[in-house]
Amino acid sequence: MRALIGGKGADWILEDREVPEQPGALRVRVMAAGLNRADLYALEGSYTANSQGTGPFVAGMELAGVVDQPSPLAPHLPVGTRVMGITIGAFADYALCHPRLVVPIPEGMDFEAAATLPVGLITEHDALVTQAGFDSGDAVLIVGGTSSIGLIGIQLAKALGAGTVIATTTNDSKRRALWEAGADVAIDTSREDVPAAVLAATDGKGARITLDHIGGELFARLPAATAVGGTILSIGRLAGATTELDLDAIAFRRQRLLGTTFSVRTPDELGDVVAALADRVLPAVAEGTISPRLDSVHPVWDAGDAARRLRENAATGKLVLSFADAHAGAIR
Repeated sequence: MRALIGGKGADWILEDREVPEQPGALRVRVMAAGLNRADLYALEGSYTANSQGTGPFVAGMELAGVVDQPSPLAPHLPVGTRVMGITIGAFADYALCHPRLVVPIPEGMDFEAAATLPVGLITEHDALVTQAGFDSGDAVLIVGGTSSIGLIGIQLAKALGAGTVIATTTNDSKRRALWEAGADVAIDTSREDVPAAVLAATDGKGARITLDHIGGELFARLPAATAVGGTILSIGRLAGATTELDLDAIAFRRQRLLGTTFSVRTPDELGDVVAALADRVLPAVAEGTISPRLDSVHPVWDAGDAARRLRENAATGKLVLSFADAHAGAIR
């Protein structure tokens, strides 16, 4: 099979590998795979998942495809089931998956669209609901709203009953994408003061929950945009992992500051995160309340160009790699 290999240079290398085998694992014919910032960080050596070994590795962590080899731990996912999920080694024609980390693809959704969803759904739901304790009616601020994950977060907050959803972008031309995803207020951080705009949209109270995908200098302004007793959750650090915080602002406003990553979580912990989607999130996807935000699809041999597009922040939505040409007989 073909596989994109990291750990051998600045970019992935397309190589031939043996089709993977592992007792008890679910094997998937990969039809499409989503590209994430963490994939670029893994290339740089700054991100290593808990279950990833040392040395060169099959890249990728998000896929959509067809069950090729079933697992006794997942009798509800027989051969031929269309699935989407997360795993190590998704950038290949075949990938092994933990049975708890994949779910069926909703009827009528194609593989490329399905590949845009798993990482965004688990990241934003875990942050918003499990960690930040979201309640219906909460005002939610999503910083970095035009990232592929941010666009899912906007839709998720609206689907769960947020009172006001405020989202940011650094590019005025991308505001439309925020509104189309369901944001009530779209802020261009290159032109507007974030705290002032958020306070104006929330009757001076601020956001009850702030989900930040950017980090860097902007992070220091988020306490002033977040409500007294509110929660700020650091999810991504696109603008850098360091900042300078006024701790008095956090203390006087009695705010919680939380950080999150999936790189250090065990398969069982990740399984719980995926299982938490079953009650409200997956039904919202099936109903179309939460829908894929696809930027573009690239053949596997064009992975370098897809990576460059992500590095340059040119994408609005998810970049997807297609492996479909290797599986002419797969269910579509």
